[in-house]
Amino acid sequence: MNENVKITLGYLLICLLWGSTWLAIRIGLDYMTPIFSSAARFIVASFIIYCIMKFKGVKLQTDRNSIYMYIILSLFSFAVPFGLVYWAEQFVSSGLASIIFASLPFFVIVFTYFSFKQESIVPAQVAGVVLGFLGIVVIFSENLHLSLSTNMLGLLALLISAMIQAGIAVIVKKWGKHLNPLSMNFLPLISAGIIMLVVSFATEDLSRIHLTSKAVLSVLYLASFGTVASFTTYYWLMKRINIVILSLSSFITPIIAVILGWMILDEKLSLQTLIGSILVLVGILFANFSGLKKYLLKKSFKND
Repeated sequence: MNENVKITLGYLLICLLWGSTWLAIRIGLDYMTPIFSSAARFIVASFIIYCIMKFKGVKLQTDRNSIYMYIILSLFSFAVPFGLVYWAEQFVSSGLASIIFASLPFFVIVFTYFSFKQESIVPAQVAGVVLGFLGIVVIFSENLHLSLSTNMLGLLALLISAMIQAGIAVIVKKWGKHLNPLSMNFLPLISAGIIMLVVSFATEDLSRIHLTSKAVLSVLYLASFGTVASFTTYYWLMKRINIVILSLSSFITPIIAVILGWMILDEKLSLQTLIGSILVLVGILFANFSGLKKYLLKKSFKND
């Protein structure tokens, strides 16, 4: 299969999977405490990755640089940011949460500017990010009810989570190219899961945990699709495309969530949603303009 086709399919896959995770998290939180829920997700995901690694014969990389990356990823790609997201979704609606998390590309642009000299930020990318964020706000604006007194801590937690994830994306892009997408998830996931399990036992009221079928299905879905499939694909893509373009997937995921709600739950798909979606897509086209221009010129040159 052509490399460009693989990249496109991979990009669409992470958008589709992450677009469905916000709802799955909320379902899980009806039956489990936030830290326990995320710990269970990571431990199950690490077991799945271990089985895949054994099947494919992928060895764990144990050089010094890899160990450093595992520690960083464990704490700042999984334990801390996901702990913040799960905790925040107790107080913030999934729509509002997705909007705040859509600030991630802004942080990626800032961190990329200071970290990569060869991967410059062009004005079209900045314009694309701004347009995309406006589109997300338009989509959810009529249904958002923001109370600063009750939502402020949740909003702050989500914003910090987005900032941390953006910083980790830049770190992996710069120093994690040697890591296999499977091995770079296994140790960070299992260590993050154990850390969060300890924190859960120490700080949460475990009597609130009810392992119903919906709770178990939520964990299994988030572990297998929302973590293993999506993060493995995400890190694979990170080695092949511009990091700002990759971060724009956080604009598409709320649209996926709205479409899934319309298709599966018969929720309303309004004109406002369509206008916001168009803004997001135009923003992504802007951000990809330079790469698209180069691709079309290359194709034109070949045809000549």
